[in-house]
Amino acid sequence: MKKLFFITILTISMISACTERDTNSKQDSQQDHQWNENKLCISETTSKDTVSSLTQAEALKTIKEQLGTELAIVLPTNLPLTEGAFLTATTKSEEQQAEVLFLESKEYLPVNDVKLKNATAATAIAKLTVKLYDSIDEASEQIAYEEFSKNGGQQVPLGFNMTGYQDAGAGSLWTGWNEGRWALATHTRTDNPEAGVELAKQAVQYLESHTLPIPHEHGMVHLDVYKTGNLIVWQDGKLVYTLDSIKDPMKALAIATAFKQ
Repeated sequence: MKKLFFITILTISMISACTERDTNSKQDSQQDHQWNENKLCISETTSKDTVSSLTQAEALKTIKEQLGTELAIVLPTNLPLTEGAFLTATTKSEEQQAEVLFLESKEYLPVNDVKLKNATAATAIAKLTVKLYDSIDEASEQIAYEEFSKNGGQQVPLGFNMTGYQDAGAGSLWTGWNEGRWALATHTRTDNPEAGVELAKQAVQYLESHTLPIPHEHGMVHLDVYKTGNLIVWQDGKLVYTLDSIKDPMKALAIATAFKQ
């Protein structure tokens, strides 16, 4: 009787141990599977980011090469793209002027690809025009630089110890301020005055951690609340850089601050 009892207990113990081993094995397998999936996801994400970065760097290198100009032009180090989009461009160059239309496409398209003639093939991000003038003075005349504190106007605080000066006329309201050698202004309509101030505050905050290129001698920024007249122009000796055809005013600033001279 004691022998039978002992055998029964031993059998139950063995079954329990096997069950526990199976359970642990399944849990370990599930954990390994989950770890591999997570590792794969991280790998894929890192890979996508790396590919995107490399593709944009390669595109910018190709753009510089295909401009085929002797002008000492600086290009942005990166541009704000829609997630999953590819950077491409069309280029034009003459003896004293070069132009780049930066584009993004859903599929990879080489710079100056014939498909880019079709307006639906890619979306414009920004247009950069660089022009060489005969003299520094002539180049300087292209910059509508203002010292807003000397012009007067209603003062508005923009944060970070910056003061804006407002000027209204013909249904438009401008809020202007100066940072270093730059004159910056936002545009709105007189029936929507707060929007101009808000955009100016966003710009001031952004420029606390991002730097515009150093102009020689001056630069100007016009940011439009209604996304129709964003314009950034600066002088580099006899060269004048012009950024336009940018819908989002904050993206205009992002592109301008990506120029590393």
